[in-house]
Amino acid sequence: MTPTAEPARGDHRATYRQVLAEPRFRLLFATRAVAITADILRITTFSVLIFSTTGSAPLSAAAFGIGFIPQLFGSLLLGSLADRLPPRALITGGYALTCAAALLLALVRMPVAASLGVVALVSLATPVFHGASSRLVAETLEGDAYVLGRSLNNIAAAGAQLLGLALGGATVAALGPRRALAAGAVLYLGCALAIRIRLPRLPPGESGGTPGSAGRDSGAARASLRGAGLLLRRRTVRRLMPAQWLPVAFVAGSQGLLVAYSGERHFAPGWYAVLMGCLPVGMLVGDLLVGRLLRPPTRERLVVPLIALTGLPLVGFAARPGVGVSSCLLLLSGLGYAYQLGLQRPFLDALPQDGRGQAFSLLGAGSITLQGVGAVCLGAVAAAIGTGGAIALAGGVVALTAGWILTWHPSTSPVPVPNDSTGSENSRNRTLSPAATIR
Repeated sequence: MTPTAEPARGDHRATYRQVLAEPRFRLLFATRAVAITADILRITTFSVLIFSTTGSAPLSAAAFGIGFIPQLFGSLLLGSLADRLPPRALITGGYALTCAAALLLALVRMPVAASLGVVALVSLATPVFHGASSRLVAETLEGDAYVLGRSLNNIAAAGAQLLGLALGGATVAALGPRRALAAGAVLYLGCALAIRIRLPRLPPGESGGTPGSAGRDSGAARASLRGAGLLLRRRTVRRLMPAQWLPVAFVAGSQGLLVAYSGERHFAPGWYAVLMGCLPVGMLVGDLLVGRLLRPPTRERLVVPLIALTGLPLVGFAARPGVGVSSCLLLLSGLGYAYQLGLQRPFLDALPQDGRGQAFSLLGAGSITLQGVGAVCLGAVAAAIGTGGAIALAGGVVALTAGWILTWHPSTSPVPVPNDSTGSENSRNRTLSPAATIR
């Protein structure tokens, strides 16, 4: 399949219809949406299972977050595999691995520590096949079509979160936690089979992997650490990664406090779920509006205002608002998540051609890990100043992040930011693999 015929730059605006016309993207998009639904179902159900077994709230919280934090380590140690292995086998194997883990949790009564270990081990490999999938999307779609592809993935993620939460509650109520985990395993199995049957067999070189011997001469861990180091030497990458990580980490951390906030404010039972659903609804609407109505240069100019929109409504929680106002503030905050669309093309342009898989692996794993860390840190802050104050503090930090980005973002700065910190030498190495550039 050839990539979409789309200018890499300029103000040409693609459409969602054009993006969905690409068969390879449709396959990756559909399986990822189903897998996210299965992820939410598995995470929430596993947390319920641990709590019903132990009666321990801390262990239940650990079960919820154990799949997040190890992902950064997995990306650092294994991320180069996203460029070195055939994508069909890698993505299929990833879904099959998560299927097997969900079945193991459903069928085998293990000690709590062992079950937590199973989830942690699977999460180490998760960034690798996600990175391979993201790389295929970047090579299938070009220019604004790529940005809209990422927008569709964001929309699917938001919808899948809502569906996963609803499906998780209904499935646990109807079948119990272990059978609900088995139902999640079936969804993963369907994704694995779809990729195995429908995705063409591509060698690593054709999918953007390392074609030469440089990527095979060293072990995965050594190559991954070297590749990550090479990526982070690029100044634009060093800036754009935290620009995508930090707002999401603090807003997701504040979302984790909504149950406790509802309890402190004595809201009626069930309202916490409404509040938790407001953010993904806002995300879905924001991505649709920004992705469909605005041209690429406009999206990139609005990065800083949209980040500010993500954070500033949360500051209102300092006044401890009621259900109605809280819902509106969270919806507004979710709308600002569309800021990420304005960073997609600059980030992609800053990456070496043969290191994209590892870069996407590191980007996704870092975001997931910081969301877990953010939730833990804000929980500690909430113990000292209350949940409303902690949520407001998170919003303030996001607003400060917008101010930091204002100082260097090319669309707001009179002086363009160079892509690479090492200048012309990195530019010459732009098409080499992470392993090759350090040899």
